[in-house]
Amino acid sequence: MLQRIQTVYLILAMLVTGVLPFVFPLWTTTDGKEFFFMQSQVFAALFGLCTSLSLLAILFYKKRQHQFVIGRLNIILNLILLGLFVYRSLNLSGETTVSEKGIGMFLPIVSIVFLVLANKAIKKDEDLVKSVDRLR
Repeated sequence: MLQRIQTVYLILAMLVTGVLPFVFPLWTTTDGKEFFFMQSQVFAALFGLCTSLSLLAILFYKKRQHQFVIGRLNIILNLILLGLFVYRSLNLSGETTVSEKGIGMFLPIVSIVFLVLANKAIKKDEDLVKSVDRLR
């Protein structure tokens, strides 16, 4: 399980969506307070779902097809989260006092990159297993 590269990518995606949102704020409000994902139930639920899907994909290491589908679902969920961040940032830009967008808004992009790399490695493993089965 851990010797496969897709497991490493999935662990990194899980860390990006499970640990880093506690460290990096999503944005800074007009009064100077940092806004973390925990202050919104929607963002907390989506980050938690992304983290749990990454963990579930790691646990399905024997079922590569399920792992691939879970990875795709996780990518879609991260795209939804990124869309919500873009929508929110467009609403923030019209304020009179300029708010700063935080680095936490880019965490879904990093997670998507790791998930795409994991899915690519899963597909490569699946193709390798199918080619070995053809030789028998």
